Amino acid sequence: MEAVSRRTAFVGAVGVAGATLAGCSATNAPAQTKAPATSGAPAASQSAATAPVDTTPRWPLTGRVLKNADDAKHIAVAVKVPDNKGEHPQMGLDKADIVYVQMDGYPDVVGKTSTRLVPIFHSQFADTVNPVRSIRPVDIPMLSPIGAIIGNTGAFPWVLGYAKEFTRYIVPMMSYMNAKKGAPGAYGILASRVRTLNGITYYDRAVSCHPKVLAKATKKFQDGPKQMYFPWAASDEEVSTNVSGKAAAVVSVPWKKGNSYNMTYTWSAKAKKYLRSMPWGPHVLAGGTRVSCDNVLVIRAKQIFGVIYADGHISTESGHHFEPIHEIINNKGTFYYAHAGKYVTGNWTKGAVNEVFQFTLADGSPLKMAPGQTYVELPNQNAKVQIKE
Repeated sequence: MEAVSRRTAFVGAVGVAGATLAGCSATNAPAQTKAPATSGAPAASQSAATAPVDTTPRWPLTGRVLKNADDAKHIAVAVKVPDNKGEHPQMGLDKADIVYVQMDGYPDVVGKTSTRLVPIFHSQFADTVNPVRSIRPVDIPMLSPIGAIIGNTGAFPWVLGYAKEFTRYIVPMMSYMNAKKGAPGAYGILASRVRTLNGITYYDRAVSCHPKVLAKATKKFQDGPKQMYFPWAASDEEVSTNVSGKAAAVVSVPWKKGNSYNMTYTWSAKAKKYLRSMPWGPHVLAGGTRVSCDNVLVIRAKQIFGVIYADGHISTESGHHFEPIHEIINNKGTFYYAHAGKYVTGNWTKGAVNEVFQFTLADGSPLKMAPGQTYVELPNQNAKVQIKE
């Protein structure tokens, strides 16, 4: 059996009476007193401001037509899911509206980083999501524009302090242990995934989340997301890849140094989906479902390992427990968007923590995405994304 990292194990009686993420305690964590300063979102261009407005009721996280507006009046649920080989197969990803792919927890500069997933459920809920892990700093600006509750197993103390500063936008504190009183039944332990190594019992792969139950753990955000998360096209003719897209039979996104450890999406004309593969082979869920999606959105952003302080600045000086940070607040970069075997590229910007991404194509026009399930990859700013015809 493979070695167990201190960052990945729930040990001993953790799964029964006192679960905390191993390695998630500190004596030198920086204090959090107020939210980092933010600025307004980039102003829309004149052409975008004067374009016809699509008034069709839509699910905000998929862009699909919403027949009954009341159906969307409930909180979105995000769940933190590990994505290392030993933690597969996973459960529940196929029901998510959006799945984010982010850094796991090891520095890319030493070539050890893997990925962690964040499926977000709103138009439908998976019955069970497994495995479940801890919060990362980038979850806050990713989820604040939605108003989501986050299923998780905790976080390092300074990360929890950072997340608490934004509880007007998210509900981050209803973790596995906290929910035992606040939301009984929101989490559980899958006995088949409990493992023993050298006489120690580990629950790191066994914790599961039940999003529909977790959604009832708060009264906040029960009107649902207040804005469209992505720029949805009003018709097939408006989808940017149909207007000016180039062939994209395969989209490959590297996560380790040397542009290796690639997540790959292969267009299937039969399935009319992009099929996702891990570096070791097809991405397959428990039960045999192949992971697929309608849209692939690659947002390249600067990755660093450090600490975010109360005033918003990031420190990479030694002496504190570093966490993976994707710099997307008040920032910009490049993106790739693929749909139906074609892709377009351009620039992204994001303003304050609770503001959505803005996407502009190379010709200056706004991106228009096809409704459907979207996988969002967040590789490093200089990652060599490979696209094959």
